[in-house]
Order: sequence, then C-alpha cells, then structure tokens
Amino acid sequence: MQAHVNTIAFNGLDTLDVDLQLQISSGMPAFNIVGLPDKTIAESKERVRAALTSIGMELPAKRIIINLAPADLLKEGSHFDLPIALAILAGLGVVPAEEIANYIVIGELGLDGAIMPVNGVLPVAIHANRRNKGLVCPEIEGSEAVWSGLNDIVAAPSLLSLINHFKGVQQLPKPMASISARSSDSNMRKSPETVCPTSMSRTAFVSAAPGMSSIMTPMEILSTSSAGTCRQTNQMKLPATKPTST
Repeated sequence: MQAHVNTIAFNGLDTLDVDLQLQISSGMPAFNIVGLPDKTIAESKERVRAALTSIGMELPAKRIIINLAPADLLKEGSHFDLPIALAILAGLGVVPAEEIANYIVIGELGLDGAIMPVNGVLPVAIHANRRNKGLVCPEIEGSEAVWSGLNDIVAAPSLLSLINHFKGVQQLPKPMASISARSSDSNMRKSPETVCPTSMSRTAFVSAAPGMSSIMTPMEILSTSSAGTCRQTNQMKLPATKPTST
C-alpha cells in the first residue's frame, strides 16, 4: 500500500515542496521516518499513533515507512504530524487519496486527536495559492490563512472531523478572515515567530509590515542594510582642521 501527501519545509523565507511518501508492506512491524527528519519529526510517530488510537484506530502490524522527499533536505517542525497521519489514512483507504492530493497539509497532532496550531501558516497558504493547491490546516489558524487570498482552505479542529469532511459525512465551515483569532484563544499576541519560524523570515516580515510593502528576500535585507550603512558613512563630515602655525 502506498500514498502521497503534499506538505512543505521551511528554508529561510522560502517554503519548499515536500512529497511525503508512505509505504505499508509485509514484514516485521515497524514505523520508520526517513528523509533527514529532525528530533521533532522523529517523535511524530508517537503523536500520530496516539491520535489514531483516540479515534478508535490502530496502526497495522506491518512495516510502515515514511519518506520525506527530497531526502537531502533537512526537515524540521511539528507540522509534519498531520501529513503523516493523513498519508497512513489514505494508504489504508480511510480517506480518498485522490482528493488529499489536491491539498498542502500542515498541522500538529495532540494525543487526543486534536489538530494544534503551528508556525508559518500564512506563507504556506501563499505557497499553496501559487501552486494551485488547497490548504489543510488547524482550525484556529484558518482565519490567518484566508489573508493569502486562497479560497480552498480546510481548517479542522480534530483528526476525526477532518476524516469525516473528506468522506463527505461532515462539511467543515469555511474560515473567515480575522486578525486576532489565534491570539484570543491562546492568550498570546501575534508575533513574527507565529507567521514564520526562521530568524531571517521574521526580519523580512517585520520590515514589510509597517508600510504594508512587499516582503523582502534575505539578499534585499542584507543589501538594504549595507546601503543604509554606506549612506550614513557618506553623510558623516570630518571636523574642520586648522592649519598649524610654525
């Protein structure tokens, strides 16, 4: 049994496509994740296992391999939890794999099957819009994703509700644009870390936000900083010196 789910990896300001591949085969029961995952992704196995158990499902007693392609790109972040779970569900025929293929999926899973918020939802939504894909994300962040202009957003509160949505049993409501949806629920203010998790990304968003200007690339940030330094240097005037008398 095989399945594919679209997700992303962050590289500075860039959101890079990741093809999450699943293979379930006979052999000694095992659950392995390959493709340069970090410690957070390695721990996804236990969160996914517990989330499936909470909705009355168990992993098959077979060899399960998850490959995060391209394999030479370092992957990090808890947003891989939901794509891994959906890949397993698609491989088992619980959700339609053809429909899942039309979406980019991100989200962290709680042990009770809740889909928890992750960083970087807005740039991922922008990326999905450019790729003509929909977005599956946590319910609490659906209102943030709407600002990207993307129309096809599935914002689910739990793994069970997401399964029912794709099976046609339940229709999840379309999220509405809101600035403070996540901050009001989690009692924290929006920060650059919420929008994008890397330090260079935060610099770009902070630079762009006050004047609603375009987001700068890392090279633009560096060149702008260098130009500002040069201007300040040119504007500095040396103090006038008096000729010394002999």
